[in-house]
Amino acid sequence: MEEVKMSVITKEQVTRKPFMDKKNYPYGFARSGDFSINESKLLQAHGSLFAALVDGKITPENDEEQAYLESALGHREPATPQEKAWLKYQARINRPKTASIYGSKRAAEEDVDDEGDMSDNSDLDIDLDN
Repeated sequence: MEEVKMSVITKEQVTRKPFMDKKNYPYGFARSGDFSINESKLLQAHGSLFAALVDGKITPENDEEQAYLESALGHREPATPQEKAWLKYQARINRPKTASIYGSKRAAEEDVDDEGDMSDNSDLDIDLDN
């Protein structure tokens, strides 16, 4: 009888490909405006490892990976640039969504409140008969 081997994901398989989030960042982290160039590079290099650790697909193999997991889960403050970039990424993708694609009423009222601005010329009378 043939033995069926269970598929086990290794750290090397997880970290081989650069981390990407096509749903939230279809054009990449660097082009989003949310992250610095360095943060974008850190997310691409280490994001797959963080995601696999948080999702439980792999278990931490050393103290560094254990520290990554604790930081990602909020059990301790981020200490490394990779941890800070990951938490910034999490904060960005988990931020509250706006209620309307047209903006809020409050934002529209703020735009109208520009008494000293000369760009609105609706109250100027121009005599063109001269």
